[in-house]
Amino acid sequence: MQAWLDSYSNDHQHPTNRLLHWICVPLILWCAIAMMWTIPVPPMIGRPGFWAVLALVLAFTWYWKKSHRLAAALLVVLVLLCLLTEFAYRTLGAHNLLLTGIGVFVVAWIGQFIGHAIEGRRPSFFTDLAYLLVGPAWLMDKLLRRFGV
Repeated sequence: MQAWLDSYSNDHQHPTNRLLHWICVPLILWCAIAMMWTIPVPPMIGRPGFWAVLALVLAFTWYWKKSHRLAAALLVVLVLLCLLTEFAYRTLGAHNLLLTGIGVFVVAWIGQFIGHAIEGRRPSFFTDLAYLLVGPAWLMDKLLRRFGV
């Protein structure tokens, strides 16, 4: 995992780009969860949110294979994001949650691309799509290190 994090760090040196990532990566993660939450689920296999949780289980498995420390910390965040999304789903309804997710997703990605334009480097996921999973882990790693974990 450290090799992934180091490579990601190399593409994120400019302070403005880093700040934008601290804002936009969590928003994009939530939006991905929220949009998947609204995908219809046949009642015989589950309830709303099933596809999002399935995707998160797969992502968690990837994180766990790379780093137990980061995976455990990210699990807490993912569960909290799922609880937030379930609340939003019940409050807004599927259609409004989807529209909110799409709107925030677009704005957050614009923020990401502005950050990379300032940085002068293209986003890491252009090299390997796995970097879409590395972004949240990179932020979590920085957060854990800041708190001495």
